[in-house]
Amino acid sequence: MDRNELEKAIIDTLDDNEFGSFGTIEGEKKPKVRYMAVYHEGLNIHLATDRKTHKVEELEANPYVCLLLGFEAGGSKDLLEIEATAVVTKDETLREKVWNKQLKKWFDGPDDPNYVILDLAPTRIEYRSRHGKTGVWESLEKINV
Repeated sequence: MDRNELEKAIIDTLDDNEFGSFGTIEGEKKPKVRYMAVYHEGLNIHLATDRKTHKVEELEANPYVCLLLGFEAGGSKDLLEIEATAVVTKDETLREKVWNKQLKKWFDGPDDPNYVILDLAPTRIEYRSRHGKTGVWESLEKINV
């Protein structure tokens, strides 16, 4: 599978999987994983969260994260293992793009001061289709954190 085919397969898998397991490193270098709703534009991945959560503190100490998608009920059954760096952003344009009515359970609206976006920059993505096709995508950009 060439790079373009792999990127299309990854994007299709992101389209088909609404939730993923998001992992950070907590305090004493222990992994911490939680389910989160996943939004994306191509390979640009975004997660909505409250600025007062532990994950925001964890990212300030260590921006390296992982995101696992696939095999969930209703999903494509294809699997993505994503390694990325994450930054916490209050970018107004991005907050508007990610905002949806499900977020009303936690926030007053896209202008809520506690509503932030975790912006993930993938560095490596492992893809495995339900039919056994595999591929590894790696960023062409050098990430300096």
